[in-house]
Amino acid sequence: MPTFLLLTALTAVRILGRNRLRTGLTMLGIVIGVGAVIAMVSIGEGAKAAVAERVASMGTNVILILPGAVTTGGVRGGQGGVVTLTTADAVELKKRVPLLRETGWARRDVMQIVHGNKNWNGTVNGISPGYLTIRGWSFTGGGPFTQQDLDTAARVAVLGQTAVDNLFEPGEEPVGAIIRINHVPFRVIGTLAPKGQSAQGMDQDDVIFIPFSTAERKVFGTYFLGSVGALFASTERPEDLAPAVAQIREVLRQRHRLQPDQDDDFFIRTQVDIGKVHEDTSETLTIMLFSIASVSLLVGGIGIMNILLVSVTERTKEIGVRMAVGATRRHILIQFLVEAMTLSVLGGCLGILVGILGARATTAVAGWPTIISPETVVAAFVFSVAVGLFFGLYPANKAAWMNPIDALRYE
Repeated sequence: MPTFLLLTALTAVRILGRNRLRTGLTMLGIVIGVGAVIAMVSIGEGAKAAVAERVASMGTNVILILPGAVTTGGVRGGQGGVVTLTTADAVELKKRVPLLRETGWARRDVMQIVHGNKNWNGTVNGISPGYLTIRGWSFTGGGPFTQQDLDTAARVAVLGQTAVDNLFEPGEEPVGAIIRINHVPFRVIGTLAPKGQSAQGMDQDDVIFIPFSTAERKVFGTYFLGSVGALFASTERPEDLAPAVAQIREVLRQRHRLQPDQDDDFFIRTQVDIGKVHEDTSETLTIMLFSIASVSLLVGGIGIMNILLVSVTERTKEIGVRMAVGATRRHILIQFLVEAMTLSVLGGCLGILVGILGARATTAVAGWPTIISPETVVAAFVFSVAVGLFFGLYPANKAAWMNPIDALRYE
């Protein structure tokens, strides 16, 4: 049997080699299909990895608590429309929720920052010292401000890399320099390591951090001291996030004196929740790209079936002669199936090369991240072989079930 299959394969190669242009054009559909599947899935996987990296840049095991909506006089306001979170909430959460490693708070606004003859409209964040720890910020120069700076409303600032690039000349040392925020002078005490874009596509390095007390008293102003734009917390382990969220909700409802029939006046999101949303989006994108690319592969399969049907017609008399000298229907069936498989295998191999080169070119030209996994390559190749087998069955059966006498009479 192995010898028979080898001879059949050699015969298939010889037959397909008779008309190389037709064979090449037939394989082209498989080549494009396999290449498209590998390239498209690689782009989708690269997008998923990029999103995961951006979500990870938020910090480790982060919990985000945002002001919610409240109902006043039967009218429900929008999210963040009123003050529902305060610095006291964060302090109380740290005391009453043992699963929390750290808590912090922040409030931000876009303001003009001036240094020398340069100015920049950047995001100014009034934060607590714990915020930097929760978000996992590291420093390239200087360091963070302390609890004492927060208590004394010190005029000190920490700059992100985008702010440094727009406020200082190349090579100029930011640490120790004086900048002005809303006409208030601040001394730069630290510069942050770059983080790149967030999962929402925002530049995380376009930030300036100052003590929260300084921000609300000397820069932003406030109608209610201690009101914050968001609370942040973190846990030691990812598995602690869900129980910590439940405890946070219970503590905040008690502090805000919410009745059992009242909705929460805050929203809680975890790093896992945010990552899951973006992961689902990326997964949908990958499936969509795979589906579109698979259509090309199916079109290639139709091309194989079409050319084999033509081949069966052209070789009708040959089939009759082979049957007359002892070839069985199984032999004829296998012969045409092997020809179909040869087309799909050769096309699949060339398609793998095209897909890998296409993915690399996409990264080089467009700058999109791509990840070529061995599983994707194997799956695309197996799919191409399966397409060849499936679309080769009908022509092979048509050849195998010919009447030998009619085949010999065919002109």
